[in-house]
Amino acid sequence: MENLTKIKGDASFREFYRKKNKNFSSIIVLSKKEKLKNLIVYDAINKILRKNKILAPNLYKENYHKNYIEIQDFGDETIFKTLNKKKNNRIYYFKKIIKILNQIQLIKNTNIKNFKKKNYKIPKYKTEILIKEASLFCDWYIKRKEPLEKKDIFTKKFKKIVKKLTLSLKLKNNVFVHRDFHVSNLMLINNKIGLLDSQDALIGNRAYDLASLIDDVRLKTSSSFKKKIFNFYLNKQKKLNRLNFKNDFEILSILRNLKIIGIFTRLAVRDNKKKYLKLIPYAWKLISLRINENRALKDLKDLLIKNFKKKLNEN
Repeated sequence: MENLTKIKGDASFREFYRKKNKNFSSIIVLSKKEKLKNLIVYDAINKILRKNKILAPNLYKENYHKNYIEIQDFGDETIFKTLNKKKNNRIYYFKKIIKILNQIQLIKNTNIKNFKKKNYKIPKYKTEILIKEASLFCDWYIKRKEPLEKKDIFTKKFKKIVKKLTLSLKLKNNVFVHRDFHVSNLMLINNKIGLLDSQDALIGNRAYDLASLIDDVRLKTSSSFKKKIFNFYLNKQKKLNRLNFKNDFEILSILRNLKIIGIFTRLAVRDNKKKYLKLIPYAWKLISLRINENRALKDLKDLLIKNFKKKLNEN
C-alpha cells in the first residue's frame, strides 16, 4: 500500500499506519494475531457505538484475508495530550467525558451484523474473566519477584481472595463496559470526543469504566480531583445506590490495577516494551489509595502488606 506512515502503537499486537491521499487520510489497522477481536469485533463494537450517536471510527475497507481494516482517521490529539497542555481545564474535559460515559451506559441493543455479515452480540463480563485478569498479577509480576514455591502459595491465596471479592460486588452486569476507558483512548475531534480501542467491550458493572477513568495509571491526579469526578458522575445517576456503587468502584479499581501491573510486567519481559515499567509505581499508589476504604478488601490488604509492604507504603 502506498503513502503509508507508521504511527505509534499501543500495548497490543496491532500495528497502525496513516494512509494519505491529497486531502484525505485514513488509518490502517494491521493485526496478524488476535485478528478476530482486533478487526471484526473492533468494527462491530464501533458500529454499535455509532448507532448510539457516539463518535467511533467508521470502516472504509476491510481485507481480513490480508489482516487489515481501513478506518476513519481521528487524528493525533488524545485527551491525554490535551490535558497535559491545558491542566487548568481538566474538570471541563472530564465532565465532557462523563457525559460520553453516561451515553455509553445507556446503550440497550448490543447486537450487530459484522462485516462478515454474521451476528455479533457483546458478551457478558463474567466473574471468571475478572479473576483471570487479576491473576495476570501472579502470572507475570509475582513470577518474576518470588521463588516458585512462595509464588504458588501466594497465587492460591490471591485467587481465593479475588473470587471472594467478585462475589462482594453489588451491582448487576447490565451496561456497556469499554474496559479500557481512559484519556489515551479518547480523542478530541473538533471539540467533540471520539472513542478508540473498543474491541474488548463487554456487558458488565457500571463502576468499571469510571474506575478506569479516575484511577488511570497514565494520568496522575489528586485525591480531591478524583472525588470531584466521582461525585459528578454520581450526581447524574439519580436512582443509583451510592454505597453499593462505591463498594464496586473500589474493588474494581484495585482488581484493574493489579491486572495492569501484570500486563505491564508482561509487556516489558515478553515484548521488550520497558517503558511500561515506569507506570507500575503509580499503579501501586492507586491500590494503596483504595484498599483502606472498604472492609471487603481487608484480606487482600493483609496479603499485599505481608508480601509488598514497601510497595504500598512508599506511595
